[in-house]
Amino acid sequence: MTVVSPPRTSGRLLPILGLGFGLAVTIGNSIGAGILRAPGEVAGHLPVTWLYLTAWVLGGLYALVGAIQLAELGAMIPRSGGQYVFSRYALGEYPGFIVGWSDWISTAGTAAAVSIVIGEFSVALFPLAVSATTIATTVIVILAVAQWRGIKWGSAIQNTTSLLKTLAFLALSIAAFTAGGAPAPIEAGPSPIGGLAIAAAFVLSLQAVIYTYDGWSATSYFCEEVENPGRDIPRSMIGVYLLVNVALLAVLPVSRIAGEAFAAGTVANVIFGAWGDPVFRTLTIVSMLSALNSNHLMASRVLFAMSRDGLVTSRAAIVNDGGTPTTALLASTIVAVVFVLFGRTFERVVTVLAFFFVANYALSFISVFVLRNREPDKPRPYRAWGYPWTTAIALVGSIAFLVGAIASDTANSLIALVALAASYPVFRAFRRRV
Repeated sequence: MTVVSPPRTSGRLLPILGLGFGLAVTIGNSIGAGILRAPGEVAGHLPVTWLYLTAWVLGGLYALVGAIQLAELGAMIPRSGGQYVFSRYALGEYPGFIVGWSDWISTAGTAAAVSIVIGEFSVALFPLAVSATTIATTVIVILAVAQWRGIKWGSAIQNTTSLLKTLAFLALSIAAFTAGGAPAPIEAGPSPIGGLAIAAAFVLSLQAVIYTYDGWSATSYFCEEVENPGRDIPRSMIGVYLLVNVALLAVLPVSRIAGEAFAAGTVANVIFGAWGDPVFRTLTIVSMLSALNSNHLMASRVLFAMSRDGLVTSRAAIVNDGGTPTTALLASTIVAVVFVLFGRTFERVVTVLAFFFVANYALSFISVFVLRNREPDKPRPYRAWGYPWTTAIALVGSIAFLVGAIASDTANSLIALVALAASYPVFRAFRRRV
């Protein structure tokens, strides 16, 4: 068994977060740009209503069975740091390093992507004399400074922005149902695709859907700071995407949504006319603020956990009196700003790093099997129901997703695999220095 290293902190994380924060950070991290962009892409691959909705249901089931596995691990190993903690404990230092390093960079990069959307939409919505890059960088820094004061500030911002986001999406859904009257009828005719083409279309669609659902693991980054992880972490894993998609279909048929970069924006234009564009952009900015704050919080916890275990510099484990890992937050903020400033290559970088999200999930699901076998008597305040079948389904789904990603985006997947191989010398270099 991997022995957890003694804490190397000055100060400590504060166990003051409850169910409300768990819900807020899950909403903040999972309901973001994906639900605004993905419907058009999925409808383009599956231009039949029942196939379209089936893809979203299957993605939701994957998120559900995955969430209950991480809920068991989070309640069993209540240490902040996300999936890095589980993989290191169950599989060893190097697998843990792979998960932690890729997750930290990816999460900081996601914060940058979110801030870029905020900047672009703000410039389009308001007559500002500054660039989108300046706005994106400013928002990143402002939220980081607020979190620097302590987890209470970070939690308050997360609760407030997630509530506003939920209300905004609820309002859009109600407006869609009111304007549309009833969901568009499900096509009764034959599907325009068949056989292997349907299988390929489902793989491509599920990639977009799973990317969109990603975020259901957010609470696991704060296991050490949640007051009652055995109860609150499982209850915090939620999703609302099916409602939003049915609401979109209440206004437009799937054929009109297909190929739209922002399907929600198209629906807003139909509902609100001339006000549609500003309504949609305002909704997006509110959504992105919540997502940015949650990614700041999560990235700093990953680096903090790796530092505490001696896998990166010990300075990243410094925690201030407010419960914020300040050096880890500073490093995460710098990485996010660098991504923003070098935005020309950002999409390719994020595409490569996104490969690691599901790979990390796969290692977490393997960890459930390993720990059930190695430590069957260890207290588990929450046990994944349906084990081993739900765990196996989640693992097989992850592997299928990765195979589909390699087949459909070979170039970027190969870059990801090369980066994975290159992680070992980086790991050895850090181990020699700390």
